[in-house]
Amino acid sequence: MKKKKFIKKFFLPLLILGVLAFFAGCQDEMTVEPQNNGEPTTDQGALEKLVEQDSSLTSFDVNYNEDGLMDFLGKVDEQIYPFRVGKRMRLVNRNLNITFSGDTIAYGRLTKTFEGLLFIAASYDSTSSIPDTVIKKPFTAVITRNIIFRKIANTNFPLRNWIIAAISLPEGGTQSPNIDITKLTVFLPNGDTLVVDSPNDYYLRRGWGWWRRIPIIGRGESVLIRIELFSAYEEDDFVTLTYGANRFGHHRAKKLFDLISSTPVGNGFEKVYEQTYTTHQFPGFYHAIFTAMPRQVVFDDSTPVESESWGIPYFVHP
Repeated sequence: MKKKKFIKKFFLPLLILGVLAFFAGCQDEMTVEPQNNGEPTTDQGALEKLVEQDSSLTSFDVNYNEDGLMDFLGKVDEQIYPFRVGKRMRLVNRNLNITFSGDTIAYGRLTKTFEGLLFIAASYDSTSSIPDTVIKKPFTAVITRNIIFRKIANTNFPLRNWIIAAISLPEGGTQSPNIDITKLTVFLPNGDTLVVDSPNDYYLRRGWGWWRRIPIIGRGESVLIRIELFSAYEEDDFVTLTYGANRFGHHRAKKLFDLISSTPVGNGFEKVYEQTYTTHQFPGFYHAIFTAMPRQVVFDDSTPVESESWGIPYFVHP
């Protein structure tokens, strides 16, 4: 009798409790864990994302690509008579090879392959004062640089655990033996001098560290660049400086280097070129790109493109 009274008394509360437990179980099964909005879930993915987003690295591409920029050079008496020259570069392959060293350091080798078009606005008429033809020369260039990553945390979000500690200077081109940049000297406004003879082995730090910091240059300050190179040809080479472009390709500028000296050596010539560039008023990370081509690449309509490029990042301080 007591048992029946107990069941009768607590039947309704037990029924309600069972129903609530059932729906709670269903709710647990239907619960969807919040997504991470595309944030990488692995260390490899995190390092790749850092490289994609870092403006001290990405500013190289928009300055290497002149987007068909055609700067005035002046007409000269050659097989063709060029007025303006520029190149358009399209990134066709990007590979980041990462090697982890222990738990806190990783090394990246970034290789970019570009398809290029060299534009030459010229005339075949030595008496013409305006260009009457545009010559387009296709070529392929490969640019490499190294990156050092450092782990600073151990959260569940890999992108928040790593930073870029240092980046090397970029170098590359068409891999021609006839034109070879051998040394870069950068004279900064604060009196510091950077001397580089192997760009991929010359590192600049992004934050604290034992490497030299990425150059910080004030608005409107000038930087003197000296390029030393080997050329298989006696004639002046076509050596240019492109700089100042932001991520949208705005504010890009280009200059032609001046030949300072040329010395015969072996089967070619050792040459020194200099040029100065002045920063604009817009703060941020930029790249200065130095490209050397033999003279006949620009002044002959059938000579294939041979080129080598080095570069250096810099920061324009507000």
